Amino acid sequence: MTNVHALAVVDPRARLGDGVTVGPFCWVGPGVTLGDGVVLDSNVRIDGHTTLGPRVRVHAGAVLGGPPQDLKWKGETSALEIGEATVIRECVTANLASEEGKMTRIGANCLVMAYAHIAHNTVVGDRVILANGVQLAGYVTVEDYAIVGGLVPVHQFVRIGAHSMVGGGCRVPQDVAPYVRAAGSPLKPIGLNAIGLTRRGFAAERIAALKQAYRILFRSDLRVEDAAERIRATVEPSPEVEHFVRFALESQRGLAR
Repeated sequence: MTNVHALAVVDPRARLGDGVTVGPFCWVGPGVTLGDGVVLDSNVRIDGHTTLGPRVRVHAGAVLGGPPQDLKWKGETSALEIGEATVIRECVTANLASEEGKMTRIGANCLVMAYAHIAHNTVVGDRVILANGVQLAGYVTVEDYAIVGGLVPVHQFVRIGAHSMVGGGCRVPQDVAPYVRAAGSPLKPIGLNAIGLTRRGFAAERIAALKQAYRILFRSDLRVEDAAERIRATVEPSPEVEHFVRFALESQRGLAR
């Protein structure tokens, strides 16, 4: 049963699934789709072509699906999608994409803490944690299981790799490799995220292989291309090692090293 508070405004063209709760003073626009079991607390505004997956929880003051903060946007039709069971905390903002037919996406089972901002055309993977005040610029990619500490600004087009962890308050102007911890000013890798990998069930031999790859890429004087060649020649192959190498080779902004 859908429960819409008498003080909420829900456009009749919006699509609401079963068991949706819309609290007081919320505003839901005509292009919005709310999946089964979505909960909007109070004072939440959802606009544009925005889709919330099942069991998404949005706390007070969040604004989702607003126009991109991009001067080249001229009203093109674009979208925002949020995956199932993601939690959006207080005063989070997430914008539509800025090109026709494009999408800003936040994955499933994420936690986006208070006052975080997800800009246009950004893609956030599954089970990501963005702490309070994280600011993701446009076209950023955050891969699955990454954790970004509080008050971190991330430059446009930067990628943050899977299972990585970025320390709070650190500016991120370049790509953060997967499976690593990064901190400092300027930002640099400070070791493999071994504890996080262990908690997520990575086998000891897989972690050991990633540590070896990490040392070659970040603790030698080799160029990225030469380090990648040595890793592939000397490190026990695995999907994680290959992702680590490919991520480094495909970096456009350069790796934080």
